[in-house]
Amino acid sequence: MAEQPAREIEVEVLPPGAIPRARSAEPDPGPRIYTREDRDAEPQRPPEFDDPFIALVARLMDNVFTIPGTKIRFGLDPIIGLVAGYGDAAAALTSILLLLRSAKHRVPKIVLAQMALNIVLNATVGAVPVAGDAFSFWFKSNERNYALLRKHAGSAKPTGGSWLFVLLLLGGVGAVLVLTIMAYASMLLLLVQFIRGL
Repeated sequence: MAEQPAREIEVEVLPPGAIPRARSAEPDPGPRIYTREDRDAEPQRPPEFDDPFIALVARLMDNVFTIPGTKIRFGLDPIIGLVAGYGDAAAALTSILLLLRSAKHRVPKIVLAQMALNIVLNATVGAVPVAGDAFSFWFKSNERNYALLRKHAGSAKPTGGSWLFVLLLLGGVGAVLVLTIMAYASMLLLLVQFIRGL
């Protein structure tokens, strides 16, 4: 038996006692055949950008845990920040590595600068004991940066100048972090000397 081609049929469901509407007198055009041109003419939504590695690390750093009985979420960032001096540097280094990976996805320079500012804010304010950890708990710089990446990935054309900008940006962020760690270490040293002097 020859295989029949698929055909579109029109079905009308009527409530009891209803009269069916009159059918069109136009001849049945037969089954609709879709061609490659039809498929190409249909508007296609661009796929939403996703980088599973950055998504995973951002979630681990900012949203992996939930406080029981609430919708408040937090990650490893404020926990790591509790390690005096080195915790905030380790969290910031993780964020810098994510920024470097984000640059490969052709993010505009201004967005990279905004992402770097998020990292610097999180690291510098996060270095303040207790209040800094509360800030990291609320600010969630990695999640903010991942949202920026998803929104702007692929919208910039890569150039040699872009990579120079990224390297300079990372150098600036690194310098701010080193200065923050040095300031924090000298503050702890002064505190220890003050306590010994009592």
